[in-house]
Amino acid sequence: MQEQTIHHAREVPFPHALRSTTGIDATREPVLELDQIQGNVIPGFSKSHETLLFLRIVDVSHCKRWLKEITPLIATAEEVLSFNRLYKALRTRRGYATVQATWVNIAFSYGALQRLTAGTPAELRDGNDFLDPAFREGMASRADVLGDPLIPDAEGNPARWLIGGPGNEAEILLIIQSDSAEALRETVISIKSRLAGVTVMLTQYGANLPQELAGHEHFKFLDGVSQPGVRGRASAHPDDVITPRQDPRDPNHGKPGQQLIWPGEFVFGYPYQDPAKPVNEPSDSASSTTTANPRNEREQLPVHRGAISEAGPSWGRNGSFLVFRRLRQDVGRFHAFLNEQARQQGISPALMGAKVVGRWLSGAPLSRSANEDAPDLAKNECANNDFRFFHADPVLTGGAQPPDTLAPRCGGCAAPGIFEPAPADRQGDLCPFISHIRKGYPRDSLTKAGHDLCPNCSDEEKSAVSERDTQRRRILRRGLPYGPVSPSTLEHPLRDLHDEPVNLARPADRGLLFVCYQTSIIGQFEFLTHFWFNNPDFPEKGEGLDLVIGQHNGPNGERLRQARVPLKGGVVSLVTAQEWVIPTGGGYFFAPSLDALKLLFAGS
Repeated sequence: MQEQTIHHAREVPFPHALRSTTGIDATREPVLELDQIQGNVIPGFSKSHETLLFLRIVDVSHCKRWLKEITPLIATAEEVLSFNRLYKALRTRRGYATVQATWVNIAFSYGALQRLTAGTPAELRDGNDFLDPAFREGMASRADVLGDPLIPDAEGNPARWLIGGPGNEAEILLIIQSDSAEALRETVISIKSRLAGVTVMLTQYGANLPQELAGHEHFKFLDGVSQPGVRGRASAHPDDVITPRQDPRDPNHGKPGQQLIWPGEFVFGYPYQDPAKPVNEPSDSASSTTTANPRNEREQLPVHRGAISEAGPSWGRNGSFLVFRRLRQDVGRFHAFLNEQARQQGISPALMGAKVVGRWLSGAPLSRSANEDAPDLAKNECANNDFRFFHADPVLTGGAQPPDTLAPRCGGCAAPGIFEPAPADRQGDLCPFISHIRKGYPRDSLTKAGHDLCPNCSDEEKSAVSERDTQRRRILRRGLPYGPVSPSTLEHPLRDLHDEPVNLARPADRGLLFVCYQTSIIGQFEFLTHFWFNNPDFPEKGEGLDLVIGQHNGPNGERLRQARVPLKGGVVSLVTAQEWVIPTGGGYFFAPSLDALKLLFAGS
């Protein structure tokens, strides 16, 4: 197959390096085997430049020899965490940091693992298959679950994807990220020159958006604000935690508003979130979790059972499922829609955009700034994610400071009273139920789980039950944008060449290289997509779809979407058949541990 190369200059989140902390007793949290976990899973690369190489195996024996050669290049969580801490320490002491790094990680499709493990020692072929049905089937076969277009000639139909469609599935995904575009280019050239037993199907470049748009996605909203924290320690020391604890009001938070999640939700072999327990309690031998089958909602499918999360094969420990989606963004069309709807309602396009997204362009949440953008709030890492929906949160007093002395105080927390309180928003009047951030992370809002598991409880009790279930749906997002910055704005929408549909003859579009890690594709990524983003009855009946990424297939293939948005003059219904986030590629992969990689090339 002819290799396709797609060049883009684009945005990526600003690196937030991790740091060690003091004064924390995390002895109940497990010590993670960081020398075995791949570094983009935990803590994440967070580099400004990226290349994704999509490979197909053409000779298994030669491929195994190549895997043996490349395994020393695979960055571990231990290496990435150590680098991030060094970077943060240098920047704190000097005001800048000059250290740079280039990282490589690898992941495999189910089909690739079947081929690579065939006929290998019993240690690898232990008779246990992967438990997750979505991983075994592959993304293209799950188009109905994800809401992707079912009409064959529709752009988002898997048959038209650049990568990952029927007969065009990648078997190996290499992720290469760097602080330097030149270092990235040199590393990619070196890796390609050493390939054996595989062919390159697609080379995809991405990069952080420049200057003032750094950390934003192509629609120009700040992205990646609400990431979960990961419980666990880097060593036996009781305060050597993976996620720094920066909220003295709540030991279950990293930054204020950042819930800490048990690592088994993201990496196999560790305790996970048990919704029958408080969020700070780990799973145990009596724990068991299931998730609804998106193709038959009355059927419950197993997710985890016992004290730790398990992939199926014994060698799955310290591995993680990787979901990739190549999402084209039609920026001009999205901006034009928001602009038109805003003019009809007599409000600013910025406010209409904030209602649809849940945050202003700067990243400031509607929950703390209802009427106008608040860049200072957005820049404050101790404030921009510190809110709930069911419960109210008070005026920030500036007390949320990290207990460590290694780094600056969490971006400089607010002076007393500088940020408005976040009122309870149980009816979605402030941050609509259909807003992107509320659909994807309802926080303490009432959900179906709360109603089903606690039907006779008070709303307060249902909120607690709902949130316990919500926290087990979290994912670790590691996406980067691709393609040139659009000239379009909310005030002055403009479509250009890069808003047009992509094809192999002219792959000059723009969008997001979405990557996320989890230990249950069906219970995390697919659950979020099917039961939340694409569900017009979540979190409340009849409210509509997420208008940013939500998808819907009508009986005859129509793609009509509707959403209810409360404004001061009343609730308005936004209806459109237009789409501005279109899948153009994807795949389900497994990122194995370093020891598992050695098993894959055993005997080569």
